[in-house]
Amino acid sequence: MRSEAELRLRERLSKLRSMRLLSGARLDGELERLERQLELMQAEPTEEEIWRSVELARHQDRPYTLDYVERLFEDFFELHGDRAQGDDQAIVAGLGRFEGRTLAVVGHQKGRDLKERTARNFGMAYPEGYRKAMRTMRLADRFGFPVVTLVDTPGAYPGVVAEEHGQGGAIAASQAVMLRLTVPTVACIIGEGGSGGAIAIAVADRVLMQENAIYSVISPEGCAAILWRDASQARRAAEAFKPDAAHCLELGVIDGIVVEPEGGAHEDHDEAARLLGESVREALDELDGVPRDELRRRRRAKFRSLGVYA
Repeated sequence: MRSEAELRLRERLSKLRSMRLLSGARLDGELERLERQLELMQAEPTEEEIWRSVELARHQDRPYTLDYVERLFEDFFELHGDRAQGDDQAIVAGLGRFEGRTLAVVGHQKGRDLKERTARNFGMAYPEGYRKAMRTMRLADRFGFPVVTLVDTPGAYPGVVAEEHGQGGAIAASQAVMLRLTVPTVACIIGEGGSGGAIAIAVADRVLMQENAIYSVISPEGCAAILWRDASQARRAAEAFKPDAAHCLELGVIDGIVVEPEGGAHEDHDEAARLLGESVREALDELDGVPRDELRRRRRAKFRSLGVYA
């Protein structure tokens, strides 16, 4: 039986193909992107393909939040600090212009070399990082700016200091803030979408996921350690709980897959950014004009329905 998401894609493909008078490079590109999404949805990934997604999601040369910000946003102004504890560099937040719109941008940043990775804690945020994200999102809500978040973290930092600073409460508060926003919100998992650290900034009207990203409640290594007391069984665990984009779409956890350049996003940052930008623009266009209270109502209903078995 075809899934609802597949039927929606087929309907959009049919409508686009019928628009003969509007044919052109942009429309052709949209057709190609939707057809690729349909192919990804219909193909059942093998264990090898699922583990390949895990490896590509963690690739050291994969574009991070600031790589996309540099290519997609003009006049980006970064905001720092949570006005309480400090500035967590694992979270990047700020305002910028995207195709003529002012947006608030929040995302994880892992770092390229050892020095930067240490400073940014490998993209694993402390509570200060999520409080900075909330400050930015509240600012966007006040001035009517849509919010775009880019998720790429193994998870929120699990250390003692983070717990002392209120890690669990900060993650919960961030989700609550996103549910209350009255502006359009788009989240995209661009690499690793790990546990509460990811969902803290991914409670959005449209949740997208790059083709080779992963999104799960626990890492494959963590799952293997729990189930078999052997982290080396990570590949087996990944095959069991399927954190890849195709299965996340099938489960209804995400709303769409963003295709990547041949070989993965790390092969061509510019093309990866272009493809991501197209998907973000389409999502924002779909949300444009929806009344503010209706946005919030739909978002709450969407996330309350996740995990419901019928």
